[in-house]
Amino acid sequence: MAANLQGNPIISSVWHPKDAEEARRIKLQWGEQAVFTAGGTLLRTQWESGIADAPAHLIDLNSVDEMHELTEGQSGEWLIGAMTTLSKCRRHVMLQSKLPLIAEAMRSIAAPSIRNLATIGGNIASVVGDSLPALLVYDAILHWYDGQTTARQPLYEWLETAALHSGWKDRLLLRVELPKMSVAPESKPFAVYQKIGRREAFTPSVVTIALTGSLNADGRWKDIRIAAGGGQTVPRRLEAAEAELNDKAADAHSLSAVYNGILAAFEPKGDAFASADYRRKTAANIVVSELWSAAKRLADER
Repeated sequence: MAANLQGNPIISSVWHPKDAEEARRIKLQWGEQAVFTAGGTLLRTQWESGIADAPAHLIDLNSVDEMHELTEGQSGEWLIGAMTTLSKCRRHVMLQSKLPLIAEAMRSIAAPSIRNLATIGGNIASVVGDSLPALLVYDAILHWYDGQTTARQPLYEWLETAALHSGWKDRLLLRVELPKMSVAPESKPFAVYQKIGRREAFTPSVVTIALTGSLNADGRWKDIRIAAGGGQTVPRRLEAAEAELNDKAADAHSLSAVYNGILAAFEPKGDAFASADYRRKTAANIVVSELWSAAKRLADER
């Protein structure tokens, strides 16, 4: 990587497009020599660690107004522009009320000074960002612009191949759509986000868990959604484990079944700090503990 005497990467040009069409046109012109940038926190980390070289051209997206939106749609869905900072997501009162795991996930990422710069789009683009489990349980949909049309793609689908194929980097992530969440009749909902790390917020997590669902009047689990990630593990929904709970009684048998289901379904990446087996068992323990707490709390409220 080329650098000046202070060790900072040398970038020959920084472009400031005014809209998505211009941004995509610049990317098409320079190809792999150009990279889209938002807050720049992810790129800086990659350059300093040697994971990636600094590109010849940066395409600064800060002036693309449509990528800064944070609005509720006519059907109750939420649209969060890719340039929305983590701090803005965390502080947004309506997000805190209707999609609480989004605000909680943002609180757990990095230091406040970084959250003021880092964007939800950048956290998604990392492929292992700690916002991803929360976005997965809310059935997030990504809106991509290819220079001509905008295409919608479920987040889970993109994550299945994003780490292996880099073609998506030529497109522009405009926004994230979060569909309106519904709760089964006569059911009490719950939502949990847990990030377990060596130090809260400032280091990669050992395990990150997002969990939503409800308990109906008969004491049965409904609409259970579990997503897990952490460290360099690409987050994913644990649908086989979810199936062990949905419509089952909230008892020791169902909790034992979901514990074993997570051990079988979750495939984390281990490293020098925590083995894959440790991460897997930690995830299972967190989910079971939170489910037990939710069942007890909701039963007491009836």
